[in-house]
Amino acid sequence: MSKATVTKLFIGRTLAVIAGAILAIAAVWIAIANDVFVMNGPDIVGLRGSGLAATMLGLGIVGGLAIAGGLIAGLVSWIGALLNTWQRENKGWFVGLLLLGIFNFGLVAMIAYLVGGPDGTAEAAIRRARTAAQATPA
Repeated sequence: MSKATVTKLFIGRTLAVIAGAILAIAAVWIAIANDVFVMNGPDIVGLRGSGLAATMLGLGIVGGLAIAGGLIAGLVSWIGALLNTWQRENKGWFVGLLLLGIFNFGLVAMIAYLVGGPDGTAEAAIRRARTAAQATPA
């Protein structure tokens, strides 16, 4: 997976998570403002059945699904970045991305990779071209 593809996937992931969070929070705020929840002190004990309640529940579910899809896309972009950096001879970026991802700093690792990371697919293509040029007799 090229760095351009990883970048597009990571940006799409970020937008999906932000949009899902906004949608879910808006659904809750609208539901609270229109007394959809039955409250017993600070606890929500039920819902007042109405069209608005069903709509807000649907919006909350769509928001949650957008967040989940964004998180899955983030995992896929991290794996793509790992595969991309694995192709390099110097494994520093690979080890850094792997360890930061394992220790739950994957967002920091991906931002660093997108800003200054190498494109391992381009380097691998150059190595293959050199090898092919050296293998062909002149």
